[in-house]
Amino acid sequence: MAFRLKYHFSFLYLFFAILTNCQFKESTNTHGILFLENRANKLIVKKSNKNDVINIIGQPHTKSINNENEWIYIERVLTKGEYHKLGRNILKSNNVLYLVFDKYGVLENKKLFKKDDLKKIAFSDKETTNDLTKKSFIEGLFSSLKAKMYRRK
Repeated sequence: MAFRLKYHFSFLYLFFAILTNCQFKESTNTHGILFLENRANKLIVKKSNKNDVINIIGQPHTKSINNENEWIYIERVLTKGEYHKLGRNILKSNNVLYLVFDKYGVLENKKLFKKDDLKKIAFSDKETTNDLTKKSFIEGLFSSLKAKMYRRK
């Protein structure tokens, strides 16, 4: 009896030792440039140039269609939700860095939009349609039937 009790206590001791010493890291799914805000802080307006930006951050995700001197960088971090959220992904950070260079390639302006800043931007609700995206009558009918079949009851 004492022999079994000794193993139970050692098992509990081992369990609590592992529990207190292990690092519980949250799993994240990242897209874009990691630590974009820290890297953006290294850029100095009127002093840094395009080469400095490429060395610090890398090539831009997007350049403006109308102006080659407007660069955009993106960082998006998703993390797993809590148990009561059923493990759905939660947007932890969504940063967008907007850089403008002058005609000589010197950084003229930088703006970092964070997750809360992006919520304040108003987007148009209008939708552009063309002949390629229009559905035929039969396709629209079947998609409507499919939606009715799979909707929640």
